[in-house]
Amino acid sequence: MNHESNDPLHGLTLKFIVNELVDYYGFEKLGELISIRCFTLDPSVSSSLKFLRKTPWARTKVEKLYLKLKEQKSL
Repeated sequence: MNHESNDPLHGLTLKFIVNELVDYYGFEKLGELISIRCFTLDPSVSSSLKFLRKTPWARTKVEKLYLKLKEQKSL
């Protein structure tokens, strides 16, 4: 029996998603797209992960941006 998930983020870690966004946009552009301090004030992947894991609304914004990027890349 096949139990595939319909969730496009299934199997992706938050670290992977953040690294992909940082690699593509850089922290400066990422901070413009999602205005949260972990991307604008002394940004790093580790500090961003700490904040995003504790802050569901911010994590949702990051996940939505990742899905948007993934969609753009597939066009």
